[in-house]
Amino acid sequence: MSRKKEAVLKAAESLTENYDREELFMPKNGRSLPNRSVIIDLVRDLRSVIFPGYFGEDTAARLFPEQFTAFLLNDFYDRLKSQVEIAFLYADQDIQKEEACARAEAICDDFFEKLPEVQKKLLKDVQAGFDGDPAAKSKEEIIFSYPGLFAIYVYRLAHILYMEKVPYIPRIMTEYAHGKTGIDINPGATIGDYFFIDHGTGVVIGETTEIGKNVKLYQGVTLGGTGKEKGKRHPTLKDNVMVSAGAKILGSFTIGENSKIGAGSVVLKEVPPNCTVVGVPGRVVRMGDQKIPRSDMDQVHLPDPISNDIRELQKDNIRLQKKVKELEKHMRCVRDNSIEIRPDEAGEDKEENHENL
Repeated sequence: MSRKKEAVLKAAESLTENYDREELFMPKNGRSLPNRSVIIDLVRDLRSVIFPGYFGEDTAARLFPEQFTAFLLNDFYDRLKSQVEIAFLYADQDIQKEEACARAEAICDDFFEKLPEVQKKLLKDVQAGFDGDPAAKSKEEIIFSYPGLFAIYVYRLAHILYMEKVPYIPRIMTEYAHGKTGIDINPGATIGDYFFIDHGTGVVIGETTEIGKNVKLYQGVTLGGTGKEKGKRHPTLKDNVMVSAGAKILGSFTIGENSKIGAGSVVLKEVPPNCTVVGVPGRVVRMGDQKIPRSDMDQVHLPDPISNDIRELQKDNIRLQKKVKELEKHMRCVRDNSIEIRPDEAGEDKEENHENL
């Protein structure tokens, strides 16, 4: 027996033993897991009806748009229903096929009825990207190429299934987007209209995060938990919040409306409305009675308290150096102008002082 054959047979034997011991491998009830490739293909293909004309070209789509869209949706429905049914059957060992089929059908009905609303939300997200990124040349460019929009698109589809408590599939969808874009949006998060993620790499949005309208995140932002909480464990961002590059907001608390979080900040407690936060840990350095205009998304010109403190210390140092130089100059003058006292004069002075006493 060749060494190659011996190595292969030995590995196969050991792996098979692992299959028998581990319940995660080779399900014993004969039920299967959802097909990840089918789900990913469905995510890709659904773009052709959400953004027609961008991801696939077909003459029939232009000549008979309603009929062609119905034809595509019918196919998508069947593919999704099959995977949802498989997911329920695997997750619940006691459920029967008829019940799983009925639940899958009801969920797919709801999913496809909500697609027009998802499309409207995504168009608002496109507008937010166009308004929020000076580098965007057109809305078409955003639809075609922006990773942030793709991650949001996948999230908005997966969120519907998450809310219906479909096992496995929502996370398969969003993790596909995560791997493709570097943006990790848990399907359980709640995200409002006009949402924009600029650049996007490294963004993390936790399961119980709540995001209002007109919110903008930059690359490297984490909306996470502390690892110690249960239930609602991620932050809530109210309307018109901007979180700059690399900032971390950790825990279940609220960032008030119109507030800005400076780049690299680590925020661990609640932030009132209309505030600017910078630093590690994050500190409120600006709080105004006037609301920040909704068009103001400047992440550069933010207060820097550490830099201000350094400048004040530098000024104090300069003042001290000047004072020391003045004292040194004064001491030299005293030394140069001093009169040396002779010993006998010193003795006379002592005697005179003694007589006076």
